[in-house]
Amino acid sequence: MSPAPQRTAAAERELVAAAVAAAARRLAGSQDDAQVRAVLYDEGLAWVDFPAGWGGLGVSAGLRAFAAEALAAAGVPVPDPHANAIGMGMAAPTIVEYGTDEQKALLARIYTLETIFCQLFSEPGAGSDLAAVATRAVRSGDEWTVNGQKVWTSGAQNADMAILVARTDPTVPKHRGLSYFLIDMHQPGVETRGLRQITGESEFNEVFLTDARVPDAMRLGPEGAGWQVANTTLNSERVSIGGGAAREAGMIGVVAAAWRAHPEYRSPAARAELMDLWIESEVARLAGELQRQQAAAGRPGPEGSGAKISFARNAQALSALDVRMRGAAGLRYDDWADRRPEHYSMTGRNPVYRYLRAKGNSIEGGTTEIIRNIIAERVLGLPGEHRVDKDIPFEDLPR
Repeated sequence: MSPAPQRTAAAERELVAAAVAAAARRLAGSQDDAQVRAVLYDEGLAWVDFPAGWGGLGVSAGLRAFAAEALAAAGVPVPDPHANAIGMGMAAPTIVEYGTDEQKALLARIYTLETIFCQLFSEPGAGSDLAAVATRAVRSGDEWTVNGQKVWTSGAQNADMAILVARTDPTVPKHRGLSYFLIDMHQPGVETRGLRQITGESEFNEVFLTDARVPDAMRLGPEGAGWQVANTTLNSERVSIGGGAAREAGMIGVVAAAWRAHPEYRSPAARAELMDLWIESEVARLAGELQRQQAAAGRPGPEGSGAKISFARNAQALSALDVRMRGAAGLRYDDWADRRPEHYSMTGRNPVYRYLRAKGNSIEGGTTEIIRNIIAERVLGLPGEHRVDKDIPFEDLPR
């Protein structure tokens, strides 16, 4: 993403306030979500830190929360930030960083929910080691033919398009032979199968690609640069997962609200644990806010990995506390039926659902073990692990 023009903090806030006033005038009290989203995109309030003309105003990412507060104060409904989460939190930052103007035209459709995205990265043999993906994309003229299998794909059953990492050159080491694509999920050759989870839901999927076609115009970034482009997506994902912009957003808000509403849940031990977790959540929130502001001047860095680890640890501890402090009532589950949810919420349904769903937080967005390696090597500058396959062509690696 290009650096934002140098403005004072006051000038940036004035720019956002002017955009909010313009949006409020155009909407005149409308509550229609589609109309609201279209107007907010036009006025640069979809992602205020994106460039002007592409859903943003080119201001600090830290002003996203200010924009949401100003919109609410002006009577404009603030769209659900979790709708099209992969499109808005992962695909959009990557498209705005690497995309052509034709590809950036998708940004409006992502924000207005006309085009729902999923993420085709992980594979059965390449989960934690994303660079080991074996899905092949072979070029013929202005088109690529893709064959392979992806797994753990959230929301694939509802997706219109996907961000895809595929191997385009097996003759070079694994990190250098990848390319990044935007692929149509409705075309022939794309099959989605649900994976039932411990919660009973089939939120994740495996996706089979058989002679699926991708125009070269939908390749994002240079051919062979897929690892670099994918890291922009992953860093954005970890910042997105890592924390909310508002105090008591997410699991801490759910548990704190239950504590306040039910005196019978309270005990000295639960109080002490909740206070510790509240403080950890607030520190993580403020650290995440700093990272979002730093990202406004360029790509998100590996520091976002720390926020992702904190989120996973806190969500799991909070959901466990939530179950324990409710006693026997906390062990009741509403429904084990297999569901294919249109949207999912990590804080939804009931305490048992939240407790079970939080177990996946250690895996999604990069396993905790891999994230710790990233922090050690790219943030702290510690020596990397010994990697025997680093310089070997992918086609020569044992699999």
